[in-house]
Amino acid sequence: MTEPLSSFGFPSNVLIWQALFLTLLSLVVGIAGGVVGLALGTVRLPFLLLLGMPPATAAGTNILVSTLGALTGSYKHLRERRVDFGAVTVQGIPAVIGAFIGGFTAALVHGGLLIAIAGTLIVWQGIELWVRAAKRTPRLAPVMAASSPLPASGLWRWSRGQIAAEAVAGFGIGLLGGAVGLILNTLRLPALIAILDLDPRIAAGSNLVIGFLMGSFGWVGHVARGQVDYPVLVLMGATGMAGGYLGAHLTPKIKVETLLYLMAAVLTTVGLLLLRDAVARF
Repeated sequence: MTEPLSSFGFPSNVLIWQALFLTLLSLVVGIAGGVVGLALGTVRLPFLLLLGMPPATAAGTNILVSTLGALTGSYKHLRERRVDFGAVTVQGIPAVIGAFIGGFTAALVHGGLLIAIAGTLIVWQGIELWVRAAKRTPRLAPVMAASSPLPASGLWRWSRGQIAAEAVAGFGIGLLGGAVGLILNTLRLPALIAILDLDPRIAAGSNLVIGFLMGSFGWVGHVARGQVDYPVLVLMGATGMAGGYLGAHLTPKIKVETLLYLMAAVLTTVGLLLLRDAVARF
């Protein structure tokens, strides 16, 4: 258990017990993320770093695991019609562009600063969702049944200002996420709810689809530089995908207010974890 995976011929210096821990962690995180529509790479990344994985390798491995988890969660939400393709277009395309640029420019900015910015934004968004859940704000769209079909495009429902604001948010989040190795579903989700007035359950499904698209491009720079631990990726990716699918199955069974509180709790927790990691880097 104290031997590295490399002793068995695998290209990884991670110890066996660490690999088993990360595999179980990825399953639990995947289930929680599937429920709330988050890949939750912000939870996995600190553990990868705490176990001694080099920051660049941890970032590259983590964003790939998040992308795989988002894939299975997205599939479940798509099947149950909890994806708004208009929202995916408005926020997703700018996010993909930003992630691609961020993945190649990560070395130009201090890693601690990037993580500190992400942590601060995530905590702030978590607090905002706590307030929204407590007030049960009327800005939220009416609750939609999980089986209700969605229009192929919802662009007509939003003003130009809403579309522009969502696009800018998507690009900025993509740029930051591509740099730090996170798909940052935790930042996009509140933006989908606050700016586009999406029902939280529809926002959860749409968010995972955008996360998959963004992660698919954000990891390119990391892979090109060899910043991926592939044995750990396989282990965490497999359980993360299974957990994401199971979690997505539970989403329609939770009340909207409960889902908002759960999202807020997750956001606040992972934001604080990132801030702690950022302080340790300075």
